[in-house]
Amino acid sequence: MAVIDAYASIKFLHNAYRSGSLSPVQVVASHRSREERLEGKLKAYVTRYSEEAHQQAKEAEQQFASMHDAPPLAGILIALKDLVDIEGRITSGGSPERCNRISADTAIIAQRLMMAGAIISGKTHTVEMATGGWGTNEHLGTPWNPWDLEIPRTPGGSSSGSGVAVAAGYCPGAIGTDTGGSVRLPAAWCGLVGLKVTEGVLPVEGIMPLSSTLDTPGPMARSIDDALIMFEVLRGSDHSEVNTQLKETSGVFAAIREPVDGLVLAILPQDERNGIDPEVLAAYDIAVACLVGLGARTIDKAVPKAWDGYTTDMIQRIISYEGYRFNREILDNKNAVVDPWVKLRLISGRDKYTDDIYQTALTQRLYDHAEFQHAFKNVDAILTPSIPTAAIPLNKVDQLDGPARFTRAANYLGLCSLTVPNGLTQEGLPTGLMITCHNKQEITALRIGKAYEKANKWKDQHPGGLDC
Repeated sequence: MAVIDAYASIKFLHNAYRSGSLSPVQVVASHRSREERLEGKLKAYVTRYSEEAHQQAKEAEQQFASMHDAPPLAGILIALKDLVDIEGRITSGGSPERCNRISADTAIIAQRLMMAGAIISGKTHTVEMATGGWGTNEHLGTPWNPWDLEIPRTPGGSSSGSGVAVAAGYCPGAIGTDTGGSVRLPAAWCGLVGLKVTEGVLPVEGIMPLSSTLDTPGPMARSIDDALIMFEVLRGSDHSEVNTQLKETSGVFAAIREPVDGLVLAILPQDERNGIDPEVLAAYDIAVACLVGLGARTIDKAVPKAWDGYTTDMIQRIISYEGYRFNREILDNKNAVVDPWVKLRLISGRDKYTDDIYQTALTQRLYDHAEFQHAFKNVDAILTPSIPTAAIPLNKVDQLDGPARFTRAANYLGLCSLTVPNGLTQEGLPTGLMITCHNKQEITALRIGKAYEKANKWKDQHPGGLDC
């Protein structure tokens, strides 16, 4: 029997299945065995679809035996955040009050994954109501960041379980959602690639909302190529075209391999460097120097307001107003079981933010977006750390604060943003480099990320101690 690498990439498995060197049945069985061994500690999943996955793996194997051109994700395990509906399945959104909520329909992005052959491995934990960046869930459980098996640390939220599932080698890809950093925060703290797409690029129908204005679904994976494969499937690209471009390294797969020389990258000015952990800042500076060495040009350029100056108040108005209205039935129920910190974040949408205040925030957002676009019209991307610190112990989390200092602006300004692995601290914890680009410039962000990934080996580093 072939030896199965728990960290085999989507791209590798795509090719291995077609060559016959690996079997989907073998690979899925190996991943399921790994879950059985580790999940009691790591708790990435709310629900696992083990029996269905086994059956679908057998069907995928038959596809490869009988079809000339199986769809791009045939036989590939993908985990879904517990916000994404699948007809007949429970989608709770991390809320104990919704633990019996059965989805009436299947989300469009889930439909696209399954039509592309993906095997849905299960639903992963999320912060309750997707409201929080640390990754904690008081009632349904907080996943364990696998990069430290001794001290429970922040997995990042709200897509906490998706980050842990991919980092632990349960599956090569997962879906998260990002309203203020909820794909990029867990991706960065779990040593992964995470893509926050421009709002409207991917459909949100069938995804339990937090903010209808700011929500975006996105892929989490261990490499740029894998994130791009998932992105192409999620945005509805033709399956045969994806297969051909992947095989020939053409189309978008060629575009992300174009050199970065000549690109203009804005970097943090001195007054924005305060409050960043020295190891994270050092890794960031090395990454900037690497991209300069690859031919990119950098400029010290501050956004028109400080990063949090864009988002501390305005984005909270939008999220609280919209998030309260979706969850009001629970939030207004005095007997409902609700994380008090989640309730505190959303109840201001009822008690503090009126319709006029909300509309003013939406108008201000348009103004700020126009101001940003003008100021950065000659800049291809902005480089920042993804997070100010590596994952911290859970007992040091301050729920009145949050880790989304650099992530929220992309949501507020309607940009796309990518986090890529950026080395480890002395404690062996991942750091991330964030590449933020103009709206609908996902391929540019992936191109910069690919150049940096190729120049380093960070994507090949995985948590220790899981194979014992």
